[in-house]
Amino acid sequence: MPSVDTPVPVGAFALLLVAFSAKHLAADFFLQSNWMAQGKDRPSAWVGPLCAHTGLHGFGTLLIALAVKPALWWLALADFAIHTAVDRGKALAGQRTHFPTSDARFWWLIGFDQFLHHVTNIGLAALLAAA
Repeated sequence: MPSVDTPVPVGAFALLLVAFSAKHLAADFFLQSNWMAQGKDRPSAWVGPLCAHTGLHGFGTLLIALAVKPALWWLALADFAIHTAVDRGKALAGQRTHFPTSDARFWWLIGFDQFLHHVTNIGLAALLAAA
């Protein structure tokens, strides 16, 4: 593989990826309540649960940004917006398809959702590592 010249320090980038992965684990699994998990996928009255959930992601990103480069606090708002769009898209796709958990396509949808979140975290880590 050819060398890629980059201004991003690999060590800082790796540590930030770990921090964002831990933030994602906490927001998606440890801190997400049943109200958030079930409410954000409803066809109506979904805004509160969705924003509470994606607010956890934004808050985690805010803490990471403040520790690394406080001037980039606004990345928390970007993370909130991206997570909101991805999670709402997954909810809408789930409502339209009604895949049961026994259908592989249900898990593909979950996997694609997680893929988009991880790509977002890679981008956020790269921006902070380059700062």
